[in-house]
Amino acid sequence: MLAAILVMALGAVILGDALGYASIKFRVEGDPLVDKIDAILPQTQCGQCGFPGCKPYATAIAKGEAEINQCPPGGEEGIRKLADLLGREFKELSAEHGVEKPKAVAFIDEATCIGCTLCIQACPVDAIVGAAKQMHTIVARQCTGCELCVPPCPVDCISMVPMAETVETWKWKYPIHEVKPQREAA
Repeated sequence: MLAAILVMALGAVILGDALGYASIKFRVEGDPLVDKIDAILPQTQCGQCGFPGCKPYATAIAKGEAEINQCPPGGEEGIRKLADLLGREFKELSAEHGVEKPKAVAFIDEATCIGCTLCIQACPVDAIVGAAKQMHTIVARQCTGCELCVPPCPVDCISMVPMAETVETWKWKYPIHEVKPQREAA
């Protein structure tokens, strides 16, 4: 009995050491530029840019395979931040990828919901809770406003409700004019 416990403990130690060594030896370093670009993107994972999420879009921007103006949820502010980071010229939002809209959160009319679960399957951030044949609801603080849950709903019980501006969500609107101090004439 004691021998079996010792063999199992020795096996666990050896496997743990092997995994620890492998995690150090085969570590994959991420691209810091991709991480900076991804931090600027709104993390809606909506796919309006033509990529399956914000990280793949950030990777494509870093590689020069995508323009910086393909993200409607990021809007003009996001494009300006990307242009500043990458040293590129500002471009207007690409019309083929959508238009900038105010931040919104999905709302499910629970009286109309039939519990089909199509919206749950479409949500990229798991902000919809419910079960088959039961009413569903949105977890508002997790909803990114990507609108991917709206098209699959067969009874049109999902609507997008604009978020009210609060102290936490208010942002300064562009353009910002830089104030330069005037030099005194000598």
